[in-house]
Amino acid sequence: MQVDDLILPIFVVEGEGEPEPIESMPNVFRLPIPRLIEKCRELHDLGLRAVALFPKVPTKKKDDQGTGALNQNNLVLNAARTLKQAIPELILVGDLALDPYTTHGHDGVLDLSGNVDNDSTVTILAEMGVLAANAGIDIVAPSDMMDGRIAEIRRNLDESGHIETAILAYSAKFASAYYGPFREAVGSKCPDSNSSIDKRTYQLSPANAREAQRELLLDEKEGADFLMVKPAEPYLDVIRYARDTFNLPIVAYQVSGEYARIWAAAERGWLELDACMMESLTSIKRSGADLILTYFAERILRSRHLGGISSGAESS
Repeated sequence: MQVDDLILPIFVVEGEGEPEPIESMPNVFRLPIPRLIEKCRELHDLGLRAVALFPKVPTKKKDDQGTGALNQNNLVLNAARTLKQAIPELILVGDLALDPYTTHGHDGVLDLSGNVDNDSTVTILAEMGVLAANAGIDIVAPSDMMDGRIAEIRRNLDESGHIETAILAYSAKFASAYYGPFREAVGSKCPDSNSSIDKRTYQLSPANAREAQRELLLDEKEGADFLMVKPAEPYLDVIRYARDTFNLPIVAYQVSGEYARIWAAAERGWLELDACMMESLTSIKRSGADLILTYFAERILRSRHLGGISSGAESS
């Protein structure tokens, strides 16, 4: 595994103050734009090629329709414009989903029955894609799992002149129990903190590998440039299927819960952090992932710069 294989997910917050720690994700912070620039410049100098941006939108700027997603001066688009001007060589990946902008925390707008309205959501996502490309984002990454959105996003991008903007499709995104820390980080947890948001009507069942295969095929046919499997380590079989079946780059997302569980065990003294980190990432790479989104990217970059972490795992 090479550092070129890694994409760092990074959280952006309004203001110009200090980085905000995320309790469930040790060593991960929400960064105001000035600190974001500092961090990305430093990591780019260490070899980081790409970051994926995720906004923490203030509650007062959310509504049930997620209208803030189409504000061309919203937080993540301002961050992208500033980053692209400061570090033009850094590849920017922009999330396309409504959950950071909605009061209910779902990835789309809801119909009168309280279910996600697929077609209305796809229309918004396609508009978001153009705004992202206008702001300098190189790769748009629809993470919503709506049907038909890849084709519509591609059409809108091409018609607006962004024929070189790539689409990283969250093709096999499972309704996983591993997303909790991320939802804390972007503030998309259910308003009732004692319950989880149920996204099973549009995300995949963890037991249904055949549906994942179908979704991967559909996204390839609709024009995706990359196919993603999320989470990563619990779905190595799906990553391997994607690698063996499709002639596109395969991306895996080592999600917040995967990151948190390794840290939690290490903090209790049960496991060795760096060895388990590398073994997990190596398994994801070995299964067939070309690129990996991981919150460990910064740790790996800094450690390798200092001559630390090797790619081997401890022996027993």
